[in-house]
Amino acid sequence: MAEIAILGGNGVYARHLIPRLVAAGHGVRALVRRPEAAGVARGCGADIHIADIFDGDSLRAGLAGCDTCINLATSLPGPSGRGDFAVNDRVRTEGVPVLLESCRAAGIGRFVQQGIALVGGSGASLADEAAIVALDDDHPSAGPVAAALAMEAMVRESTLDWVILRGGLFYGPGTGFDADWVARASVGKLRLPGDGSDYVSLIHIADMAAATIDALTVWPSRETLIICDDTPVRWRELFDFVAAMVGGAPPQAGGRLGFPGFRMSNAKARRMLGWAPFYSDYRAGLIR
Repeated sequence: MAEIAILGGNGVYARHLIPRLVAAGHGVRALVRRPEAAGVARGCGADIHIADIFDGDSLRAGLAGCDTCINLATSLPGPSGRGDFAVNDRVRTEGVPVLLESCRAAGIGRFVQQGIALVGGSGASLADEAAIVALDDDHPSAGPVAAALAMEAMVRESTLDWVILRGGLFYGPGTGFDADWVARASVGKLRLPGDGSDYVSLIHIADMAAATIDALTVWPSRETLIICDDTPVRWRELFDFVAAMVGGAPPQAGGRLGFPGFRMSNAKARRMLGWAPFYSDYRAGLIR
């Protein structure tokens, strides 16, 4: 089996992915900035190396002897309050070139890049991997979307054998998003983004990890795949369900519009990977 290096080995995506990789018989090396926080990786018996996406020397040392690199390094803000969009943009535009060169120098053959499905923001139309959202410069997501697209372009132009997995909006254990929705709904503070009419494409974090395992097995070389559930949903429908689940009042409009609506199709991933989400829609994944 492959020896797989995971950059961003402390993140929620990695914490769901590493146990599955180990169970599938792969050797795993977690590349992290804070080894004291690498509890899941350590518990699974993974090697743990200190590395930073901006530091080529640490990356080359951590990648040595591996044949696959999975880049899950992000600094996206979430309900926990950690993360910073400007730093996340730097990770994508300045850090990824350092990582790609380090992979080349270390003899890495295969490279998996975590992407974001919202770069194909499509409003109410069901869109596929060819769709790219057009945003005004003053839109709050213009910078992050541009950085994500620049990152993808650098991966495609590299000499590595790559796969890009564009995930929908993560939810599920450890992500913080659905826990935050439930907490706010329980005290009547859940608000719809705008009027709630925009679509969002979700993916349960366990299904994202399972799709990654399938991608490593099938290896759809040099392909970009959307990994989302089967049921894009309007924010109003989603938050009405959350509020009803906790016995709260329907949420009111007027919340912040953080990113463009995106209604994405997972048909290509289903076809190429033989994958299907276990949680086919938000109602199955949010039950607690």
